[in-house]
Amino acid sequence: MTGLTHLDEHGAARMVDVGGKAATHRVAIARGRIRMNAAARAAIAEGTVPKGDVLATARVAGIMAAKRTGDLIPLCHPLGVEAVAVDFVLEPDGITATATASLTGRTGVEMEAMTAVSIALLTIYDMAKAIDKAMVIDTVRLIEKRGGKSGDFLAEDRA
Repeated sequence: MTGLTHLDEHGAARMVDVGGKAATHRVAIARGRIRMNAAARAAIAEGTVPKGDVLATARVAGIMAAKRTGDLIPLCHPLGVEAVAVDFVLEPDGITATATASLTGRTGVEMEAMTAVSIALLTIYDMAKAIDKAMVIDTVRLIEKRGGKSGDFLAEDRA
């Protein structure tokens, strides 16, 4: 009908059959930011947020989320990710989170990397919202992917 992979010939949603695809090594890197006021950023950096270690908790939340992506996104395949890393960079006006997910499989891990970043940033918001309710999560995006039939992708600006 439309050539879209998640629709059948009648336009109904379907999960793509990846059974015939070769298993290859796949890596995806996603990044996002949370902007916040100086008080929230300082409390996170100094470890004085009343709820505890914000970045450690956000890191674990991101890793857990990557492993559950297939449960969260309806047509996403449940994958046995082999590695997930979530890293943070403190910036003057907020925090940048970067997630890297990888596996050897028949479909990519882009959604796992993006889910990890999104949940890590939401966790930061949840833990620091008593200090700054106006925090803004933005620019969650795929930065890089390697492997698979569609080949490699590298965001031009990688910002």
